[in-house]
Amino acid sequence: MIKATERPVPASTDITLTEAAELLGVHYMTAYKYVRTGRLAATKVGGGWRISSDAFKEFVSTPDTRTTGERVDWSARLRDRLTAGDEAGSWNVIEASMASGLAPMSVYIDVLAPALAAIGAAWANGEVSIAEEHRATAVTNRLIGRLGPQFSRPGQTRGTIVIGAVAGDQHAVPIAMAADLLRGRGFTVIDLGANTPVETFVDAANTADRLLAVGISSSTAGVDDSVIATANALRDQVGCPIVIGGHGIEDDARRAHADAITSSANDMLEAFDRIAKAADEK
Repeated sequence: MIKATERPVPASTDITLTEAAELLGVHYMTAYKYVRTGRLAATKVGGGWRISSDAFKEFVSTPDTRTTGERVDWSARLRDRLTAGDEAGSWNVIEASMASGLAPMSVYIDVLAPALAAIGAAWANGEVSIAEEHRATAVTNRLIGRLGPQFSRPGQTRGTIVIGAVAGDQHAVPIAMAADLLRGRGFTVIDLGANTPVETFVDAANTADRLLAVGISSSTAGVDDSVIATANALRDQVGCPIVIGGHGIEDDARRAHADAITSSANDMLEAFDRIAKAADEK
């Protein structure tokens, strides 16, 4: 357990990082590292960091995971750094999670995805501003750019998967993450990004080398018609297996003629694995 000095923490007043370091009896840079790795929640105000008394009390009462072996909530740490728009701190959290033993796939599924879901829920509840949500998205895009190369696998791939978000869905992050996860599974991936017209799906699928399947994503409610139209066009004009997924999928989209409708990253990966295995057995 982190031990602070006997100096009392003001009940309702924020403290500076320098004051926090003094209370903890550590060097300023050590306290700064606690903030940048997400262990100590802090808010950037002007040119410095401010720490609420509640955040400080929670920190000093939390066991040191290096000695207890208790599982770290990396997702919560990352969520705080993303909401603050702190790219360097967010990357520090990711690096620390991987140093603890998490593979890049687990970072996406168990750390980044839950952090983004929590931020989205907080935004929907009015707890996070639209500016904070946009900052978090911008930082996430840069984190994915840095993590992406770690999913590349040498040698012959298992085939090509085309994925994209349907017209009307502006969310590119879920597609980028799915593309990396599939590359880590040994597939070649053509990532069409967000707001993809039906014609683009069809053209990409028809021109793909060793096409295995197409993934259709919807992270936005109210675009089921686009999901169905895309699936129907691919079925009629390409004739390939189709996987539909995303948190925006509603009941109407389940009427689309898909080989699989998935609700999680693991389900999505398993669906494409099954399709690849079936293709190998032919």
